[in-house]
Amino acid sequence: MGSLAKLTDSFGVHIDGKSPITQVIVSAILLAGIYSVCKPILSYVRLILSLFVLPGESLTKFGPKGSWALVTGASDGIGKQFALTLASKGYNLILVSRTESKLSILASDISAKYGRVSTKTLAMDFAVNNDIDYSRLQKLIEGLDISILVNNVGLSHSIPVPFVETPHKEMTDIIMINCLATLRVTQLIAPGMISRKRGLILTMASFGGAFPTPLLATYSGSKAFLQQWSTALGSELAPHGVRVQVIQSHLITTAMSKIRKSSALVPSPRQFVNAVLGKIGRSGGAQGIAFTSTPYWSHGLMHWVLSSFVGERSRFLVDRNRVMHENIRKRALRKAEREAKKR
Repeated sequence: MGSLAKLTDSFGVHIDGKSPITQVIVSAILLAGIYSVCKPILSYVRLILSLFVLPGESLTKFGPKGSWALVTGASDGIGKQFALTLASKGYNLILVSRTESKLSILASDISAKYGRVSTKTLAMDFAVNNDIDYSRLQKLIEGLDISILVNNVGLSHSIPVPFVETPHKEMTDIIMINCLATLRVTQLIAPGMISRKRGLILTMASFGGAFPTPLLATYSGSKAFLQQWSTALGSELAPHGVRVQVIQSHLITTAMSKIRKSSALVPSPRQFVNAVLGKIGRSGGAQGIAFTSTPYWSHGLMHWVLSSFVGERSRFLVDRNRVMHENIRKRALRKAEREAKKR
C-alpha cells in the first residue's frame, strides 16, 4: 500500500492510503476487477460443462414411470416426439391437439410399440378458447397422477409480416394459442403437482422471444411473455417441489420453421427432445435466466455468444434480425407469386 500512502485527487483532497476505509475501497476495486476478468471465463466453463459434460436430472425425480405426461400440440413435430420419447421411458400419455385423426394414429402407434403405456386423447382448437373444451380436459385428467406437463402448442405467422399489416385473426390466434392456452392448461395441471409435492412443467419458448424479432412482432412478444411468466411461475412452484423450465431454442425441422433438412444449427425433433429431456435442470446457453434452459448444443452456444457479447436487446441485433426477416418475406412473396401464376 506504500504507493497509496498519500494520494491527491484532482480536487486536491488528501487520501491516506493507510486508513482502513481506503484499504477496504482499494480491496473492493481489486476484487471487482478480478471478478470482471474471471466472469466470462467461468461462464464459458459452465456453458461447456452444462452442454457437453454434466447430465440432467432424472425424470423419475418428478414422477415414477407409470404416471402420466400431458403434451399439448402433440400431433406433429416436437410435440409428437415428446410423446414418443416419454412413452419409451414408461410414462402414460395424455395427447391434446387440434386434429383428432392425427391423435388417434399417434395413440395407436404408441400402444402398438409400447404395450404397457396407456394413452388418452382430446381434440381441441386452442385458438377458439372454448370453456367447454377446457371442462372436457379437466374431466379427462380427473384422478390422474400427472407428473409431467409439456406446454408445446404454438403458432407463428404464416410468413414474416410488418405488425401494421398483420391479419387480425392471425394476431389473435397467436396470442390465444401461445399465451392463454398455456396459462389455462397449466392452471388445470399445477394444483395436482403441488398436492403431490412433485412435478415437471416444460414450456417451449423461442429465440424469437429471447431476441426481439421484427416482422414476427406478435409471435416474438408472445414468446417473451412465456419467458417472463414461466420464470415467475418457477419461483412460485419451487417451494412445492415442482420444477418449471422454459426451453429456449433456435430453428428445428418442423412445419412451423418450414425447414425439412437437419443440420448442426437445425436439429430434428428427436435430437432436440433428447437434449431437452437429458438436460433437465441445466441452463445450457441461458445462463443468468432463472428456470430457463437452452439445451441443444449449437443453440446453447449461439444463445451464450449473443447474450454475452452482443446483447439480447441491442439495437444492432434487432436491426440485423429485421433485415433477415425482410429478406425472408421477400422470398416468400416471390414464391407465392410464382405459384399463383402456375395456377
